[in-house]
Amino acid sequence: MVHLPIEVQISSLPNSPGVYQFYDESDTIIYVGKAKNLKKRVSSYFTKNHEYGKTRVLVKKIRSIKHIVVATESDALLLENNFIKKYQPRYNVLLKDDKSYPWICIKNERFPRIFPTRKLIKDGSEYFGPYTSMKTVKTLLDLIKSVYPLRTCNYDLSEEKINAGKYKRCLEFHLGNCKAPCENLQEAVEYHKQIDDIRDIIKGNFKSSLLYFKHQMKTLAAEMEFEKAQRIKEKIEVLENYQVKSTVVNPKISNVDIFSIFSDETHAYVNFLQVSHGLIIRSHTLEIKKKLEETDEELLQLAIVELRQRFKSDSKELYLPFAVEVDKDVKITIPKLGDKKKLLDLSTRNAKFFRQERFKQIKIVDPDRHAKRIMAQMKSDLRLSEAPTHIECFDNSNIQGTNPVAACVVFREGMPAKKEYRHYNIKTVEGPDDFASMEEVVFRRYKRLLNEAQDLPQLIVIDGGKGQLSSALKSLDILGLRGKIAIIGIAKRLEEIYFPEDPIPLYLDKKSETLKIIQQLRNEAHRFGISFHRNKRSKVAINSELEKIEGIGGKTAEQLLKSFKSVKRIREASLDNLAKSIGMAKAKKVYESFH
Repeated sequence: MVHLPIEVQISSLPNSPGVYQFYDESDTIIYVGKAKNLKKRVSSYFTKNHEYGKTRVLVKKIRSIKHIVVATESDALLLENNFIKKYQPRYNVLLKDDKSYPWICIKNERFPRIFPTRKLIKDGSEYFGPYTSMKTVKTLLDLIKSVYPLRTCNYDLSEEKINAGKYKRCLEFHLGNCKAPCENLQEAVEYHKQIDDIRDIIKGNFKSSLLYFKHQMKTLAAEMEFEKAQRIKEKIEVLENYQVKSTVVNPKISNVDIFSIFSDETHAYVNFLQVSHGLIIRSHTLEIKKKLEETDEELLQLAIVELRQRFKSDSKELYLPFAVEVDKDVKITIPKLGDKKKLLDLSTRNAKFFRQERFKQIKIVDPDRHAKRIMAQMKSDLRLSEAPTHIECFDNSNIQGTNPVAACVVFREGMPAKKEYRHYNIKTVEGPDDFASMEEVVFRRYKRLLNEAQDLPQLIVIDGGKGQLSSALKSLDILGLRGKIAIIGIAKRLEEIYFPEDPIPLYLDKKSETLKIIQQLRNEAHRFGISFHRNKRSKVAINSELEKIEGIGGKTAEQLLKSFKSVKRIREASLDNLAKSIGMAKAKKVYESFH
């Protein structure tokens, strides 16, 4: 398999939290890591001098890099753990069970125990988590035990054994931590009502428990038990601040495949997430090149079949952004809210990041393809009849009404063609009249192109709103080019795009590549026009300084500047050198004026 250069792969990584995977030349995963910032973390492997020999060997073996974007660092930590356990990469430490992340287990028993565990056993018990910190688990369990009396023994509390009097109440009963269901002093119905309340606490629904805590706190305060009331208050604060849900993990979601699609004019990107026991165990994005006008529904249906076959998935439920026809034995869910929707959104984000990564790589490796894609996007966004491979943009420049000039910049294939830039001195307009100036320069530009039989642009961009656009259109009408060249205006305040004879502007997405190209055109025309205007004002100022000398006119001043390049050099020149440029008679006048 041919791999892109590592620097190209790194340059396209996002600055987001996530998990990265390194692959060797045989496409075997050799390392998994987590990162707060994927680009910075992965880049560090290739820019640092590593102290350890194994790290240097790892870096030498890396041929390709894949990544998964997640919402938070905590999610990245959990996902890294899942990947290391699943793939056991050669250069990762082997995560043993005692290093696994903790869960809270509600045991499948007549009087369920609640305890922390690092092992998931399929015996009908409920598991909540995993949690990134055992401290969080213990805080929750302490809270639960302080509110609800629960048994901690591991006896088999079957009805037969309890009725037979096999067990005796223990110290936990005398301490008030248990109501002794082992001696039938607590009914199973009452105990299970407690378990329902505890389940709500673990899921994040603290309403009933908080009411209980607050009532208990007020009672203790009324009884002057202020220390106990303070401890209850601290537990309330922990409950109110605690967030139990995670974007990546939900224990109820298991054996599910998640598919999302993001497409543009030429390609579609389908992301596939596989979830087992509430954990993401696989992520893959498939790039599909469009041949015809295929719909997203058609492409997603094709991708689902391909990816499920490729990864041998037998999941019986799919989360999709919209309904498509798949195997009749598979359930389709289109999430709208909650954890399922969060997982679908995460899949969509991964598809978008993969697309951005591909664009960055293509821009470096295949600039022609990159340009064609942008041109196709502009054609679609601006409703053009053909791709705008040749664009020209006009801007007027005058400061306080002096020295009015205009600039025309040219872009080809989305890139500046600086040799074709042109600037114009306004000839037929007196005073600061931007509309008339725009009409003049557009006429002069395209009159010349027509006379010289040069190719015309597919798109003209006018820096200004409806007024500037109307002025430019007058010139196109006179030249018979109305309708033959697409023309738009861009207003600076809200970046509105105006079309001829359409009073309602178009607002492009601020992140749109089309808008970025138009803004680049406008900014380049403004820069080019301002620099020409500045040079012209400077030249006028210099000429006026030389023309103040009696007997020196404009032509003589220009000849001096042509020979000496600046007034400073003219001032420092000898009489003989001045005479070589403008003759002895005038040279004496210039020399004497400066000395």
